[in-house]
Amino acid sequence: MKNIRQQHLRKPVTPELLVSPSSQDGDLGSECPEDRGNWTGRLDFLLSCIGYCVGLGNVWRFPYRAYTNGGGAFLVPYFIMLAICGIPIFFMELSLGQFSSLGPLAVWKISPLFKGVGMGTILIVSLVAIYYNMIIAYVLFYLFASLTSDLPWQHCGNWWNTDLCLDHHVIKAGNTTFPVNITNTVSPSEEYWSRYVLHIQGSSGIGDPGRIRWNLCLCLLLSWTIVYLCILKGVKSSGKVVYFTATFPYLILVMLLIRGVTLEGAWKGIRFYLTPQFDHLLSSKVWIEAALQIFYSLGVGFGGLLTFASYNTFHQNIYRDTFIVTLGNAITSILAGFAIFSVLGYMSQELGVPVNQVAKAGPGLAFVVYPQAMTMLPLSPFWSFLFFFMLLTLGLDSQFAFMETIVTAVTDEFPYYLRPKKASFSAVICIALFLMGLILTTEGGMYWLVLLDDYSAGFGLMVVVITTCLVVTRVYGMKRFCRDVHMMLGFKPGPYFRACWMVLSPATMMALLVYNIIKYQPSEYGSYRFPTWAEVLGILMGVLSCLMIPMGMVVAVLREEGTLWERVQQASRPTMDWGPSLEENRTGMYVASLAGSQSPKPLMVHMRKYGGITSYENTAIEVDREMEEEEEEESMM
Repeated sequence: MKNIRQQHLRKPVTPELLVSPSSQDGDLGSECPEDRGNWTGRLDFLLSCIGYCVGLGNVWRFPYRAYTNGGGAFLVPYFIMLAICGIPIFFMELSLGQFSSLGPLAVWKISPLFKGVGMGTILIVSLVAIYYNMIIAYVLFYLFASLTSDLPWQHCGNWWNTDLCLDHHVIKAGNTTFPVNITNTVSPSEEYWSRYVLHIQGSSGIGDPGRIRWNLCLCLLLSWTIVYLCILKGVKSSGKVVYFTATFPYLILVMLLIRGVTLEGAWKGIRFYLTPQFDHLLSSKVWIEAALQIFYSLGVGFGGLLTFASYNTFHQNIYRDTFIVTLGNAITSILAGFAIFSVLGYMSQELGVPVNQVAKAGPGLAFVVYPQAMTMLPLSPFWSFLFFFMLLTLGLDSQFAFMETIVTAVTDEFPYYLRPKKASFSAVICIALFLMGLILTTEGGMYWLVLLDDYSAGFGLMVVVITTCLVVTRVYGMKRFCRDVHMMLGFKPGPYFRACWMVLSPATMMALLVYNIIKYQPSEYGSYRFPTWAEVLGILMGVLSCLMIPMGMVVAVLREEGTLWERVQQASRPTMDWGPSLEENRTGMYVASLAGSQSPKPLMVHMRKYGGITSYENTAIEVDREMEEEEEEESMM
């Protein structure tokens, strides 16, 4: 290893992305590559991360999972899994992005042998972006439908309703004194969703998509237009939009929470939501569910966190930001549960049925149950508009991150060709994904959306995250990674982070992967079971992202010279230009990779050039001293 390092020192290579320091005035942009772009304020990054993590899943997935997995007792495994998996992996992704100022593809200069992990990430994010924007299109549809004095899903008797439709307003007006059996009936909101919005009766299944629903198509076009306009100038534009989209949902959530807890019967829903059932903690399923909720709600593995951090200044305190975002996300999920279940409690009292008969997860909560609950409130169009506007802002934040991840990853690979044309390239990506998403606007589009949702980010995403964790800690090396964090933040990660990165996080994610494979269940939507060919197609979607890893290995090995083992060794090492993007940040061991660094004391020359020793250069000196001591110990052994 020592000989290899010496060979590298004798052959300096000018980093591809090096930018000469343009100013020394200490402003925020002075540390970032000007041609790549950067956040225009320190809050831009924090709010973007909050908006990315706090999404639709906080509203329609966490409350239901808590209710079905022990109520208040679910919070115990939830916060344990947050500590074991969520916070450490979150911090690792932010560290990789900020240290290198590179996107999910180019960041694999850390170990080119595993560049396929980045390609798998981009494939996963692209598939998710296609169907996620369709959900935003549904939200837009309901948002516009709420701009009326009488919600269209409030009563039966419309052309899309059937004889099974049961209007709770009619029951209440009739002064019914006994509970109504709603088992064989359908609510107006459910028929509005399935028969009017989706028009799913026009399709016999996933193999028969039917006609395009042009109103949904226009909503999808509008959602892609909004996304494009917000990412038009990269993080400089999306970083300002999130000041509204990341904060306004909290205002609406508080309004819905206050309204919900003041409703009659709200305590029924809250009791169902939080009543502790500690016997559930003995079930492995509850712990797996908690880990899955953490895994997906924080968005680790999708590349969004790494992308956002890559636009930070080199010494941004991401350690503090990690705890703010992860804990804030957990608290938001809990508050959303109160807001949702208080309304469901009121709804159960109005209908005279138990809460468990009205509580649902996923799109059924957002587009059937909650809209029906809104019809029971005074000023129902107002509350409906607020609810769907909250969903819109929650969804857009996550979609911004998906698109920024794709665009950043590709432009970092071809900086000289694509960065000057980033706006045009973003338009091409948006148009391409819009066209691929047109099948979701058909009468059978919901079947395709369920298929994408079940398989695009399933076990493939877990394989990507597990591989990333193992490469950073085993191939690149835990000591070296901790040194990088030390140089960037001024302190090393503590034993807690090192233990999680080395053992706890990979082991937990491996358990999740095995559990998902063992407990595999074919996709279904209501009573519809997907055919075999659709299941195979879904599995191939997940497997393809995993296959990107060995494919990337083959390409990396073929680019090297020597025997097979020598090629593997060379491809697994960081490239010569790996490290901080700007020259003034390449202190310590990374100075040696700069042009003209053949001086026996390159660090001292570097510090004189940039105005003396700072606290971070002191850190670099400490890191270099540690390396020299380790080399001496190795030579004596």
